[in-house]
Amino acid sequence: MSDTTRRLPEGFYRSTIMIGLGFFTMGLMDPLYDNYVPVFLSGFLDSGAAIGAFMTIDNIMALILIPLVTGLSDKARTSIGRRMPYILVTLPASAILFAILPRAGMTSLVVFVGAIVLFNLFKQSARGPVVALMPDTVPNEYRSEANGVINMMGGIAAVVGTLALAPLMDLRLVLPVVGDTSRQLPFMISGVLIVVATVLLFSTVREKRLTESEPPRQSVITSIKNVFAQKDKSAVYILIAIFLWFSAYWAMRPFMTLYVIEYLGLSEGLAGFSTGMFAVAYLAFAVPSGMVAHRIGRRRTIRIALSAMSVVALLMFTHEFWTVAVGASQMLAVGTFWALLFLFGICWGAANTNSFPMLWQKASFNTMGAYTGVYYVFSQSAAIVAPPLTGGIVDFLGFRAIFLVTAVVMAASCLVLGKVRGGETNRAAERAGHTDAESGS
Repeated sequence: MSDTTRRLPEGFYRSTIMIGLGFFTMGLMDPLYDNYVPVFLSGFLDSGAAIGAFMTIDNIMALILIPLVTGLSDKARTSIGRRMPYILVTLPASAILFAILPRAGMTSLVVFVGAIVLFNLFKQSARGPVVALMPDTVPNEYRSEANGVINMMGGIAAVVGTLALAPLMDLRLVLPVVGDTSRQLPFMISGVLIVVATVLLFSTVREKRLTESEPPRQSVITSIKNVFAQKDKSAVYILIAIFLWFSAYWAMRPFMTLYVIEYLGLSEGLAGFSTGMFAVAYLAFAVPSGMVAHRIGRRRTIRIALSAMSVVALLMFTHEFWTVAVGASQMLAVGTFWALLFLFGICWGAANTNSFPMLWQKASFNTMGAYTGVYYVFSQSAAIVAPPLTGGIVDFLGFRAIFLVTAVVMAASCLVLGKVRGGETNRAAERAGHTDAESGS
């Protein structure tokens, strides 16, 4: 069947959108957390390195919990599926703790860090089962498109969080029972939306029934060993490239809100619009990037995206110079910076929409959860290493240096990905003149 006549399965988008409700909850929490937890921490800490170190708490817990809980869910056998029991416990608990996070951030550092740890205990336990729902139910041939839809759901949530809810950080209301809601409304509303999304997810998604006679699942440690033991090192290069481009992203992400507040003079509420530009682009191009990858290949799509992000990061690094040089007003300076973030968001969506499917291509149904865990081991390790290192650079060179680090590391990840062979859909592999012998079912 040619690409022009290719048809997606009936009900593909409807069912994938329902699966994407789990990713919607992550899309609500992640941008608000990354935007404002550093701001709350800056009320207790003066050091960029210290703030960066505290911003790795969620990533350290993700590194431990995502592979562990996803592996456990691989082995689960219940009447409602193997992923859903974990989701139904962890997502509502995450919603409650997320709603009270700002109040903890306005008390003391000890209370705030305790709230961060408890919140991430549940959120990171939810993430793996939420992500693994998709490859459990979607054949490899359609996973780039499905991952695009799921990333679109996360993008919708990110847009809601950054453009609709973040400005409410500047709004002060006094509500019955709750009291003063200063700097809390975005988190409280998100908590309610997360509970609603969880109910809809449970009521619309039915997992495949599994039997006890199926082959045993691989642990994450075993999967990592198997990946590195393979004669074809493409999976290893994929993981290294993922580590590098997530390092590049996390070099700048925790400090973005602080940067736009300090250098562009925006309020806390308007600062959220910066990542909103990123989120809008991610939303708009998540599905098209999966379609593009199906035509030209996942590796080529990702490499183009990584190269473009390196260039955009260099433009961000020099942004202050060329806006001052032309005597730009604050409006023009902010507008051009947001435009760069929009371009970065397009490319980030293209890279991440297709990275999971490349790795899943190496897995079978029985190892899907384990390979999901492997992905997170490398991506979350990057998120642990990058923020404190970049924070130390910020202490010496200022906030602009985050963009130079991002540009260099993005370029390195593009070079590493050039060594990858395979990981494509069957048709993309045929057009490239080879097949992926390790393709999953």
